[in-house]
Amino acid sequence: MSKIKVGIINVTGYAGVELARILGQHPEIKLTSVTGRSAAGQTLAEVFPHLANLNLAITTELGDVDFAFSALPHKESSKECLPLIQGGTRVVDISADFRLKDPTAYPAWYGFTHPAPELLKQAVFGLPEIYRSRIASAQIVANPGCFPTSAILALAPALKAGIIEPEIIIDSKSGISGAGRTLTLSTHFSEVNEDVSAYALDGHRHLPEITQELNLLNPNQAVKVTFIPHLVPMTRGILTTIYSTFKTGKISRGKKKKDELLTLYRDYYKEMPFVRVVDFSPHTKYTLGNNNCLIHPTTNPGGDKLIVFSCLDNLVKGAAGQAVQNMNLMLGFPETMGLEAPAIFP
Repeated sequence: MSKIKVGIINVTGYAGVELARILGQHPEIKLTSVTGRSAAGQTLAEVFPHLANLNLAITTELGDVDFAFSALPHKESSKECLPLIQGGTRVVDISADFRLKDPTAYPAWYGFTHPAPELLKQAVFGLPEIYRSRIASAQIVANPGCFPTSAILALAPALKAGIIEPEIIIDSKSGISGAGRTLTLSTHFSEVNEDVSAYALDGHRHLPEITQELNLLNPNQAVKVTFIPHLVPMTRGILTTIYSTFKTGKISRGKKKKDELLTLYRDYYKEMPFVRVVDFSPHTKYTLGNNNCLIHPTTNPGGDKLIVFSCLDNLVKGAAGQAVQNMNLMLGFPETMGLEAPAIFP
């Protein structure tokens, strides 16, 4: 049986090159076409020597493929995806262009009018732990953002069980690669090294995505989310810490509460291969280079607050790895295929 031909639009960004790395080891597909405007005409080996074994030329237009990933920035991605979707090609879009269901949110949060608002309802939000069956039959999957992935996975069991109040605080810390490969002063080594800072204090673009999905988990309770991201001087990784208040009488008191939380979370994710509910405070290094999300639910000393820690690699489970996980579901492959490598340590 011949392998499925897969292409990547914009292989030269961090998400695109990570996609190429993962897909190059996938046993059932063949990466046959990669694009990149700034590097068009060069080989993949010239731009990324660690991918020399793929032996591909970077072109301006995607070739004939059976399945496509778009790793373009928002606004640009939807323009490139539309002809593919209209031609019947199945697509995973790593940008934000198909994540939000409300078309009026795009001018407000991303500064452009969506070119195909009718497709927003058709697009499936690509978080397999929640939408696995819908992803399998989708033509267009909107790969979630890295911050939303860490936050939604950390909160889903608690919200579905209805054990917390709607007021939620999400504190996330991200490595610099989350800002992309474009050179900017804010990601210059001498500016960010030995420094930690909060940003997007007036509202991060991932906030409407987080709020949208958390509200869908429990439609009977509209959440009130405070989300503050921080930039930390490391290349990869996201550590998210979430705080909320328990509803009275919804969960045991005292020492049993932590055990009950672990049981609740482990039961919720028992059939999810890339979510590990752990009984320790997770480190970003424990997910470096792999597709896992580690989650640790606990309480404050007084026992009235839910505190959840989650961590993942922003370029793998937060982007390219999750995109391949979605592709596996869409093409009928085992969900874990090509994604089973352990984290890199130290």
